[in-house]
Amino acid sequence: MIVRDKIQASIDVKQRILNDTGLMNKIEEVAEILVEALKNGHKVLFCGNGGSAADAQHLAAELSGRFYFDRAPLPAEALHCNTSYLTAVANDYGYDEVYARMIKGSGFEGDVLVGLSTSGNSVNILKAFGDARKNKMKTVALTGSTGGKMKEAVDVLLNIPSDDTPRIQESHILVGHIICEIVEAKIFG
Repeated sequence: MIVRDKIQASIDVKQRILNDTGLMNKIEEVAEILVEALKNGHKVLFCGNGGSAADAQHLAAELSGRFYFDRAPLPAEALHCNTSYLTAVANDYGYDEVYARMIKGSGFEGDVLVGLSTSGNSVNILKAFGDARKNKMKTVALTGSTGGKMKEAVDVLLNIPSDDTPRIQESHILVGHIICEIVEAKIFG
């Protein structure tokens, strides 16, 4: 039965995450990077394409709105939400530049850029990571199993042990929610 098979496939990926101590330690490391940035007055920027853009926006909202309890908002934003900017830059400079150009203008030392890409090869996110490094930002990628080109382009790689896009994206939200919970608890107690 397809429903049972897909639920089991999702559980299997999450079990592989649970069994990977190194990956779980990296999840905690990312949470600490965000806590440090936010406690020091910096912001967290998210980017992705398609479903990963939706996930990026979801995670930014968890931090900037609220997660488990009412508290002050945290400075977090998904870079694709300004559609006038996005379409103007894509039209004038090309889609590969949409995130890099925004990082050049509003990414500062101490900020964090989190990019979500199931393949790890999204050119527009890779270019943004390059400019983020030039701006002395911390960089984090959430990808699929190989990490793609992002493996060499970021400070911390959270590569989900799967090559199946829907299972990767489901796990990105799981991992993102865990990070948001840790951040909220450490900043607001």
